[in-house]
Amino acid sequence: MDFTAALAQIKPKLGCLDDNCSMVEAAIERGIAERAGLILFPELSLTGYFLKDLVPDVALRLDSPVIEKIRNLSRHISIALGFVEVTDDYRFFNSALYLEDGQIRHLHRKVYLPTYGLFDEQRYLARGEQLRAFSTKFGRMGMLICEDMWHLSASYVMAMDGATTLICLSSSPGRGISEAETLGSTAAWQKLTSTTAMFLGCRVLYCNRVGYEDGINFWGGSEIVAPSGEVTARGRIFEEDFVLGAVDEGSLRRERIFSPMIRDENLAVTMKELRRIECGGSN
Repeated sequence: MDFTAALAQIKPKLGCLDDNCSMVEAAIERGIAERAGLILFPELSLTGYFLKDLVPDVALRLDSPVIEKIRNLSRHISIALGFVEVTDDYRFFNSALYLEDGQIRHLHRKVYLPTYGLFDEQRYLARGEQLRAFSTKFGRMGMLICEDMWHLSASYVMAMDGATTLICLSSSPGRGISEAETLGSTAAWQKLTSTTAMFLGCRVLYCNRVGYEDGINFWGGSEIVAPSGEVTARGRIFEEDFVLGAVDEGSLRRERIFSPMIRDENLAVTMKELRRIECGGSN
């Protein structure tokens, strides 16, 4: 079905759970007023990103009052947002929730925790172990968190599980300069979202944060990408923004008729060859 998506390109405050909750609630209220069907927030939108030893202090259980309040707001608009989750055995995850009609529809724990360059997530967080698509009022979706999307298998598994929309919550800092003398991380992400949409014949909703933490600048540029790879809406660079864009069911239908790659995907062959590789086979 057709719907309007809102991308809340906010500037979370590091470790300030109360302030960030207020910011998220204000954006949700705006999304409701704008008649959006779904609102996305960045990775770790309730906490900030470079948390390090603050992780246990800001972590939330799924039955916490904060999550309960957001769950109730999802009666009026579907919500995807990021937070630090703590489990009963005191593991901490970089997690994302999809809430709809007053219910938690899906929980995704970040599978790929980067440990290169600026990143050191595995020191403080546990890794997720599942990649699952899930059903929503807007069709079947897959949810990824930042680094997850850079691993081709993650998006592929979601598509094979029936996802026609991929949503990606991100906290991508500005890094490098591209050949066109633009920000390297911006150029890389824009290529990634467009290529993923095109090869998997799906919509991509990408929400990235802005602001500074420990001298690191997050660049924003949140975007809605059609199954053709065309960007239909994009947020500003380095500035807070509230991006609204139509997600058109007709474009998905047209692209899947014109380029039936998913229809023709041979999952049996893929599984056979992966098992061969896993077992050390070379022929």
